[in-house]
Amino acid sequence: MTEWVDIGALEDIPVRGARKLKTPIGCVGVFRTAANEVFALVDRCPHKGGPLSEGIVHGRAVTCPLHNWVIALDTGLAQGADEGAVPTVPVRLQAGRVLVDRGAVSLAQAAE
Repeated sequence: MTEWVDIGALEDIPVRGARKLKTPIGCVGVFRTAANEVFALVDRCPHKGGPLSEGIVHGRAVTCPLHNWVIALDTGLAQGADEGAVPTVPVRLQAGRVLVDRGAVSLAQAAE
């Protein structure tokens, strides 16, 4: 059974921006697109571990602030000629609140 954890209001995440969710086993980046879609990824670029939550959100992707790798927010896959992936974390919106799957956060961090 999925255990959804409320991490805050949608409006707490800037449009085309992100917030870092600190967990006991690592950080998760929670991203908001211009279309108010919300995605969550382990907050480490597959290239050199850059903090994706500090990157630029554009469309349904984020660009790593260290070396400009583009990561798809919905799949966690590197785009273009780059290869690699970031574990994704299930996230949903409910009455303006952002919820993440507690169990998936643990699994995603373990997959790193």
